[in-house]
Amino acid sequence: MAKVYAFLADGLEEVECLAACDVLKRAGVEVEMVSVNEGREVTGSHRVRIICDSSIGEKAGFDDADVLFLPGGMPGTLNLMNCTRLTEALKIQYQRGGRIAAICAAPSILGKLGFLEGREATCYPGFEDKLAGARYTKKGVVTDGNITTARGLGYALDLGIELTGLLVSREKAAEVKASIQYDQF
Repeated sequence: MAKVYAFLADGLEEVECLAACDVLKRAGVEVEMVSVNEGREVTGSHRVRIICDSSIGEKAGFDDADVLFLPGGMPGTLNLMNCTRLTEALKIQYQRGGRIAAICAAPSILGKLGFLEGREATCYPGFEDKLAGARYTKKGVVTDGNITTARGLGYALDLGIELTGLLVSREKAAEVKASIQYDQF
């Protein structure tokens, strides 16, 4: 079974995270929501409180990850970027060729870490200049090698479907898409 760690920080865009995670769970992917706060509770940019499965301080590492997923939102993206344990985990995942996904403003973290050099990537409008070295596209979701980026909240389901296709199968992605009555993408 595929394993995804979704990292949540105060100020995240709640639906970007929850929609993508929901689609993955429907596909049978194991998803663990990890708070980068000291505790497990995270408050989103729209004041929705989320209780995560764990906090980053409780984890020894993320070596079993098939995907490390970064939801966007502000100041959530900045809070993710300021978490040293997370950026170290991202570097390890990238160096070993593991998959990383980010949506909205969060692809800017990948740009800052140098992961987008020479890759096609997308992000929330206004963050294009933070995708250092990337070939920016206005596509809603784009996968280039082991990096998947998505533009924003309106593409959160598409991101979940794309990751399902990559982790499980395109058939399973189509099945989940049909089951949720989603006829886009």
